[in-house]
Amino acid sequence: MSPHETSDPATLRAVAEQVAAEAAEHLRGLPAPRDASGAGAAGAVSTKSSPTDVVTASDASVERFVRDRLAQLRPGEPVYGEEGAGDAATARWVVDPIDGTVNYLYGLPWYAISIAAVDGGATVAGAVAEPAAGRLWSAGRGLGATCDGRPLAVAATTEIGQALIGTGFAYRAERRARQARMVATMLPEVRDVRRAGAAALDLCAVAAGWLDGYLEHGCNWWDWAAGALIAREAGAVLHIAVPPGMSDPADAGGTTGGLGDDVTLAAAPGIAHELAGLARRSGAAQV
Repeated sequence: MSPHETSDPATLRAVAEQVAAEAAEHLRGLPAPRDASGAGAAGAVSTKSSPTDVVTASDASVERFVRDRLAQLRPGEPVYGEEGAGDAATARWVVDPIDGTVNYLYGLPWYAISIAAVDGGATVAGAVAEPAAGRLWSAGRGLGATCDGRPLAVAATTEIGQALIGTGFAYRAERRARQARMVATMLPEVRDVRRAGAAALDLCAVAAGWLDGYLEHGCNWWDWAAGALIAREAGAVLHIAVPPGMSDPADAGGTTGGLGDDVTLAAAPGIAHELAGLARRSGAAQV
């Protein structure tokens, strides 16, 4: 099968769902990276961009599993993953083996496996599996979004002051400080702010109406490739930075003017404009 062969979103969605569910089962069978005392096996945890940016042996194991299964089901199609890299410009599949690794490391249940099928950099299908909760979120372009087969729809919120907003923070201290200042400025203008620690699940929460909006700077393509489509297919308005290999910002679902070069914003239509404006006034472009 040619790496550039196109397939319909329904077929790619089914593959993403199958592999994500299988990968979740694979992860559940792996030993925990640390025990109840906080001790971990030698070599089970290391760091990447900063001391707080952790990667576990489980991340690598899950990504190998996903790559192997995709090679079996979709031979010849390039994979771009967080741990194994690859060529972003030619990728058919974008994989985050564990989104929310710090949560996983600490035994918190908010982590996920994200698998997206892309065409020219734009996501056409994707699935997000939650190993702890057993939930499976998915979407196909033009096909809507579901959680465990149930259709999703964003919240009907129309007042920014009543909006519950999700966010996240970068790994480097200096950027976290700028993000904290932005969120502190926004906080009095919204109902409240949540920080769950997994971008893919934050986007799914917008799709389900559990969050009215989500805003974060510094996410990588693999963090949002599947979740953003799920949110959009559920009715969310998106402002997303252009990923590698994508020439048209509109393919990502929105533009990022005044919000920063690497922003991810998803919101219910009734508050999307106000949330973007509030973020700009709160210094999003300087984050």
